[in-house]
Amino acid sequence: MSAFAEFTVLGEPKGQPRPRAFARKMGDKYVARVYNAATAEGWKSAIAAEAAKHRFATPVTGPIKVLMLLQFPRPKSHFRTGKHAHELRLDAPYFHTKKPDADNCAKAGVDTLTQIGGFWLDDCQVCRLSVHKTYAEPGCSGRTTFQIEEIEGTP
Repeated sequence: MSAFAEFTVLGEPKGQPRPRAFARKMGDKYVARVYNAATAEGWKSAIAAEAAKHRFATPVTGPIKVLMLLQFPRPKSHFRTGKHAHELRLDAPYFHTKKPDADNCAKAGVDTLTQIGGFWLDDCQVCRLSVHKTYAEPGCSGRTTFQIEEIEGTP
C-alpha cells in the first residue's frame, strides 16, 4: 500500500519571496548583504504545524506526487452591492490569476514540507507536482489543501 496524506492549512497562501540584496557603506568600503524577506513565514509556519500531524511513519525513498489546491480570499469587487452584497457577481472569476504565482507558492510549500521531514528525504523526489489557484467560497479567508502520495510502479 502506498503512503498517502491529505491535510488543509487555513490562511491565505503566500509565495516564496526572492532573496533581497543591499549594499552598505562601512568606512571606506561598501559591503553587500543578502537576506530572505519574511513575508511568507506565517504561512510556512502554518504548513509546518499542520503537516507535522500527518507525517508518514517512515519517509518515502522513491518518487512522490504532490497536489496543492490554493484558495485565495475573494476581493470585495467580486460581490454585488446593496441588499445583495453577500452574493457573488455573475462575472466573478473562479480562477485566481493575480500574484502570488503558483510556482512560488509551490516552492514555499514543498520546501517547508522538506524541512519538517517525514514525507520524503529530499524534494528532488517530487516527480509530479500539480498546483491549482482558485478563489475560495465567500467568507473564507483562504486555505491550501495538500495531497501527498507515493508513486508506485510504472505509470
